[in-house]
Amino acid sequence: MGNQSIVKEFLLMGFADDHETQILHLVIFLFVYLTAAVGNLLIIMAVTLDRYLYNPMYFFLVHLSFLDLCFISTTVPKSIAISITKNRVVTFAGCAAQLFLIVTYTSGELFLLTAMAYDRYVAICHPLQYSMIMNWNACIQMASAAWISSLIHAVLETSLTFRGNFCGSNKIRQFFCDMPLLQKMSCTDSNVHTFLIVILGVIIVTFCIGVLFASYGYIFSTVLKITSVHARIKTFSTCTPHLTVFSLFVITAVFSYMIPKNLSTPIVDVVAACLYTLLPPVLNPIIYSLRNKDIQKSVWKISTRLKHLLR
Repeated sequence: MGNQSIVKEFLLMGFADDHETQILHLVIFLFVYLTAAVGNLLIIMAVTLDRYLYNPMYFFLVHLSFLDLCFISTTVPKSIAISITKNRVVTFAGCAAQLFLIVTYTSGELFLLTAMAYDRYVAICHPLQYSMIMNWNACIQMASAAWISSLIHAVLETSLTFRGNFCGSNKIRQFFCDMPLLQKMSCTDSNVHTFLIVILGVIIVTFCIGVLFASYGYIFSTVLKITSVHARIKTFSTCTPHLTVFSLFVITAVFSYMIPKNLSTPIVDVVAACLYTLLPPVLNPIIYSLRNKDIQKSVWKISTRLKHLLR
């Protein structure tokens, strides 16, 4: 270990060096990024400009879209730049900053989706008290708690990951600074740090999933008491987008980090990372738009206005 140099910069080696692969990577990532950016910006504009959508559900949806936009902007533009410039170097500080932002946005999305589960619980199980329980002060406090908690989580995770020195190879077999790969590159004993990171992650995920199951347990119980089948479907349909988005985010993230070692290869790891970093930001606006007529109407109004302005 004494003969190994200390790593001061990293190389992102997520994709191959051949020209055809780089072009394919550039085209796909650029298309995905533009799709996610346009979709989430439309959601933000639709809710912001339409006073009819000024309620807690859409308030949280705006935060979710903003998180998705920031999340995909943390990883994809750098990867696209690598394809164009062929420069894979990322500084030590840049890698730490990227990891900090990734943890902030992923944990923030998880906390926010948990708050949205509680919102659906109150709306369905306590409809008469909904406006009193989910008032604007409560919504702002819940959103603030989600942001503050995610920032604290990111500070802890990033500080634990970069607490030691990195030596030997500086190649990260991923298109962003991925925490598990960075932990493997550490030349100091990081078992305690890794254990703390895992425990902290498990506590957060368990808490959020626990709130989700508790909320939807009460929701299912309330919906089943409704005598009309049509009313049951209509009531539960308000939860379908949120439940779909939550499941998509958790399943892709868990799949990415829980791949068995015997199945883990550089290609599999990159594909798995693409699932949880690219799919949710792209699909979340689509899921909410397809299942929500109010969002569709508002987005259509904005699209019509933009067409008139461009003429």
